[in-house]
Amino acid sequence: MSDTLALPRYNDAIIKKFVIATIFWGVVAFLVGVVIASQLAWPEMNLGLSFTNFGRLRPVHTSAAIFAFGGSALFGTSFYIVQRTCRVRLFGGEAIANFIFWGYQFFIVMAALSYVMGFSQGQEYAEPEWHLDLWLTVVWVTYAVVFIGTVLKREEPHIYVANWFFMAFILTIAVLHLGNNIAMPVSLFTAKSYNIASGVQNAMIQWWYGHNAVGFFLTAGFLGMMYYFIPKASGRPVYSYRISIVHFWSLVFMYIWAGPHHLHWTALPDWTQTLGMAFSIMLWMPSWGGMINGIMTLSGAWDKLRTDPGLRFSVTAVGFYGMATFEGPVMSIRDVNALSHYTDWGIGHVHSGALGWVAFITFGAMYYLVPVLWKREDLYSRKLASWHFWISTLGIVLYITSMWVAGIMQGLMWRAYDQFGFLQYSFAESVNAVHPYYVIRLLGGVLFLTGMLIMVYNLIMTVWSPSTDKRVTMPAGVALAGE
Repeated sequence: MSDTLALPRYNDAIIKKFVIATIFWGVVAFLVGVVIASQLAWPEMNLGLSFTNFGRLRPVHTSAAIFAFGGSALFGTSFYIVQRTCRVRLFGGEAIANFIFWGYQFFIVMAALSYVMGFSQGQEYAEPEWHLDLWLTVVWVTYAVVFIGTVLKREEPHIYVANWFFMAFILTIAVLHLGNNIAMPVSLFTAKSYNIASGVQNAMIQWWYGHNAVGFFLTAGFLGMMYYFIPKASGRPVYSYRISIVHFWSLVFMYIWAGPHHLHWTALPDWTQTLGMAFSIMLWMPSWGGMINGIMTLSGAWDKLRTDPGLRFSVTAVGFYGMATFEGPVMSIRDVNALSHYTDWGIGHVHSGALGWVAFITFGAMYYLVPVLWKREDLYSRKLASWHFWISTLGIVLYITSMWVAGIMQGLMWRAYDQFGFLQYSFAESVNAVHPYYVIRLLGGVLFLTGMLIMVYNLIMTVWSPSTDKRVTMPAGVALAGE
């Protein structure tokens, strides 16, 4: 028997494609976000064109941020992690993996074009019309087959916790997508369709989908990243594997019930609103358990935060995750929601999670993956990565604090009455009052986009730097952990 065992030949080509797509769509998402933020501050920035007005560009921004940027990151990192933790090549071969990549990118481009042209179901985070939903279903089922097939043929007896989170994300999103997009097309030759459910039933199904898209697409999947890249970058094992298992099962059970908190003070039955509020408050426990587990993984390796920019992004992301999962349950309480509902407080909350948690944990993964995949010894410039971190952090702080102040101001103005029982402020006055905070929000977005562009330059220069490709071997019989 040979005294060396070569590492499995993983399919890294598909991961490189998704890394490049993640970076590209990040720039697109943040750039469109800056454009629509400027439109809210100065409406003339709509340019008087139907294709560039806020109503059409806003779903382009949300879809680019969530599904293009976040989705590409999830595809790429899940394929990277499942191969390393199972010690096998992706199930299905190159052709199927490439179909997933190009099929998903096709969906993203066609969805964005349809929004700009005015086609939409009018469902939050589910705007694509029926024909694009069918195409996405085919791509997603193929993704599930490849990922789960890889887990089933693993050479490790244990399924690492990150893979549990990815599988929950994949399967739950499939159920949500099918349940929320049951629609009847006007005809086979038109893009327009109408949802089977209507009225309050449609609203309940939509926010069962909408909140769990946040819970499983933007939380569970990215927790899979956290449970792999923080231990790998810090060189430390997960602080408590037992907590990670409790975190997983409690999160996936509780999250699915929390959607009705989006519909407080509506026609939704009161018991349903109360159910959503109760489960939202209970979500504090698993969310903060996961946050503590992620941060405490650095025990004995805190010094690496000074030298590893990717790890700095990842750990800060976990802090934002804890903050967002504290704020969300607070806002789900009906008396608090009476103030926050329909205001920019919700926008601040969403972006503390989207920018601070989702984007930052993705940046940490990209800073880790690019040198590894392209076989470079280090980043082109750690100083540039530090500039990216601080500029983006300042951008997030400006963004979310301005929206918190604007939202609370809106809520108070909308419910202020004079001595005669009339509303004290008109809606137009509340719009005028928040204008300075919209400008601050725009500045925060510009800073965040600037940080992203710094990262793009840094990673391109990293790829262009000299290669350090070396064949890695290990003694026979030694279990391979990670790479």
